[in-house]
Amino acid sequence: MNNRSENMKKEILAQYKSVRQFALEMKIPYSTLVTALDRGIDGMAYGTVISMCDKLRINPEDFTPMDEETNNVSRKLLQDKVMKKFLRLNKQGRERALEMMSDMAQLEKYSVRS
Repeated sequence: MNNRSENMKKEILAQYKSVRQFALEMKIPYSTLVTALDRGIDGMAYGTVISMCDKLRINPEDFTPMDEETNNVSRKLLQDKVMKKFLRLNKQGRERALEMMSDMAQLEKYSVRS
């Protein structure tokens, strides 16, 4: 097991009762996850690894817990994901998406407190 896999396993066990529980939550076959943790995460699909890191709130580069500085990496990945979806919209869809985001940002329930 390499350091990245060890870090991921530590985070899984810190946040979940077991690796099996995390696998169920992620909808990943338990055997696939255990094999990846034992042999190295590098063999897993990139999207799956990023989803796991996002769920665990760990840095996708080294699988260490996010702090304020490394949280920028996660924020950038989220921005990229949003932009890819936004760019697939036509003009009308983009205008509607921006309207909806503007409306939601005004509601305390959805706003980030600065």
